[in-house]
Amino acid sequence: MSSSPLARDLDEALDTMATATGNFFTGQDLDGVQRTDATFWRPGTRALATADGPVRRASYRAGWQRLVVRAATLAAAGGGSYGYWQHPEAALQALTYGGPVAAAAAAAGGIALGMAGRERRELLREWVEPLHQALAGPLGIPEASDPRRYLHVPVNFTDDDAEIRIDLPAHLKFNRDQIAELVMQKLALQNAAFSWRLAGRDTHLLVKKKHQPPARLSLHDPDVRDLLAGMPESAPLIGLGAGKKPVSVDLDHDSPHVLISAGTGGGKSTILRTIACQFLRNGAEAFILDFKRISHTWARGVPGVTYCRDIADIHDALLRLGHEGQRRIRLAEQLGDDVLACEPEKVGPRTVILLEEVNATMKQLARYWDKIRETGDPKTSPAIDALAEILFMGRQVRLHVLLVAQSATARALGGPEMRENFSTRILVRYTLNAWRMLVPEVHPAPKPTRHPGRVQVVLGGTARETQVLNLSEAEARAWAMAGTHPKARTAQEPAEIPLPKPAPAPKPAPSSPPTPQATVHTSNNDDDLIGLRQAREDLPSISLAALRWARANDPDFPQPQDKRGNEFLYRTSDLKRWERNRPRTSSSAPGHANDTGDACQ
Repeated sequence: MSSSPLARDLDEALDTMATATGNFFTGQDLDGVQRTDATFWRPGTRALATADGPVRRASYRAGWQRLVVRAATLAAAGGGSYGYWQHPEAALQALTYGGPVAAAAAAAGGIALGMAGRERRELLREWVEPLHQALAGPLGIPEASDPRRYLHVPVNFTDDDAEIRIDLPAHLKFNRDQIAELVMQKLALQNAAFSWRLAGRDTHLLVKKKHQPPARLSLHDPDVRDLLAGMPESAPLIGLGAGKKPVSVDLDHDSPHVLISAGTGGGKSTILRTIACQFLRNGAEAFILDFKRISHTWARGVPGVTYCRDIADIHDALLRLGHEGQRRIRLAEQLGDDVLACEPEKVGPRTVILLEEVNATMKQLARYWDKIRETGDPKTSPAIDALAEILFMGRQVRLHVLLVAQSATARALGGPEMRENFSTRILVRYTLNAWRMLVPEVHPAPKPTRHPGRVQVVLGGTARETQVLNLSEAEARAWAMAGTHPKARTAQEPAEIPLPKPAPAPKPAPSSPPTPQATVHTSNNDDDLIGLRQAREDLPSISLAALRWARANDPDFPQPQDKRGNEFLYRTSDLKRWERNRPRTSSSAPGHANDTGDACQ
């Protein structure tokens, strides 16, 4: 006798209720579907291949854990219902007053928990999940698995003492070399040690970094001074990498130009100071184009240094350097590759161009050119064009640009083709967007750090974490002064790299024969020779006493060109250029050049 539809529906409902009750008390999912490898006593580590769709975190818990949570929830609901049944007014009063307090406490706890777990969520999003996507296939793990169940990556996984654990499947049907390479690439590790534990049931992999660069690096550390002195002339030391290995860039073989990208306070000037003082010690010339005016005060008065602070002088210096680069190209063509390979110095002394804050400097150069250009002149600043030409010149001309930018966009540097001339790029305190913009070939980006002096030196598609050698201004100056230098000259006298000047206007014939002494004009043109007293007419912001103090104490003060009796004579253009380029910092020295009164004695 067949049962009625109502009876069949009742039987199915009872069977479903019995199954759900059994699953409830055995700690399984209520629908009875096994989604992970969890048992009643052991939590799960990965999802099963039969799992359909995303797997909830609760499915990874051991059965007894889920049973405890369910029983506690059921007991709380039953206790609340019983209390309301026996004392409804008291229950409502407790709910009225206790509900908002409980809600506020829950909200505060949720906010605190969210802030505390921010780093963990960022770690999961940026590192753990991409690693899981790379390892799931080679390890034979379903992609629906929760990566936190088998990838144990600490927040500080880049530290020396940090340890990464990866739980491995017991079947061992994977290629260990492939797994190790994927871990190194996805976590951007260098010199990591791998420990494989494959025996028994607890199979796992332990990954630990071997070494990191030293925490600090100074000239007083053991063997650093000897290492610095022994570096090749074309390859200055930048710092030490993992295992205290020297990190340098050879401007004759690796990269003729260097780009430094960092935000404010990232130590850009320290890096430039460390590199530049080594070149100066070995006889190179340096052009410091510093629109900030005081980034490299250590280089004032160092032989071979031309310090340009005013935008007009930066403009002129780039033009001079562009003309010099063209001259060297023609000379290199005449000498031939064979001669240059043996005697590269024949083309000219090595010249290093330190270009500070290129984002602001390029804008100022464009504005300056718009102000001074005349009808028929090109719209683009010739100084910017000269910089582009220098960047495209080869290593043979021995002109090297060390460029600093807070945001080295293609627009800031004058175009993407100019940025591609920097084979070596030093990044510090970078963002993920900055890394992808400057070195997209290195993936994934190493985790940035705010450790003082810690940078990433990228050359040839490889990033090397480096601790920069921190030379103080006094140490850098002493190191630069201790070597052999070209003929000393001031910032106003670039004798090696002249700038073509327009032909001077014709002067009327003198009414009387010229005297043997130097000619001094009453109208002070740029080529006139004048004394300090007469210079007060062209430099009204500086007192005569301040000029005399600067003559005796400022290493950048122009050299006299002639003498009239006991009075030294100076070229007017040199004095004007010195006045524009003098540092604007305050000084406690009596008679500082910034003084406009008669305090200097």
